[in-house]
Amino acid sequence: MKRPAKSFQDLQVWQKAHQLVLDVYQMSKGFPSYEIYGLTSQLRRAAVSIPANIAEGFRKRGKADKARFLNIAQGSLEEVRYYLILSKDLSYADVSAQLTLAEEVSKMLDAYCKAIQHSQF
Repeated sequence: MKRPAKSFQDLQVWQKAHQLVLDVYQMSKGFPSYEIYGLTSQLRRAAVSIPANIAEGFRKRGKADKARFLNIAQGSLEEVRYYLILSKDLSYADVSAQLTLAEEVSKMLDAYCKAIQHSQF
């Protein structure tokens, strides 16, 4: 039997989302310097929002509170997907690895949301 997570860092979805942030930061280092306050900043901010909201929701007591933060994380994830597509279309970077990771995070977030909705706490 799986033991309950003691902190947000124990959550596999948070770990995967954190890895996405690290990948996004590394990949976006190669963006043009004129994008530092544009696409680079927007992409990084949205990416950081995903694990940050998972972390914030972790300690919330009620299902509705937890679900709200996870929903914000899901919205930020979709924003990241768009920025990755834009980055590819502008020929700034090969974002295939980040898009694959984003899809994994999306599936894990969906499963985590469903598990919380059906839990007895």
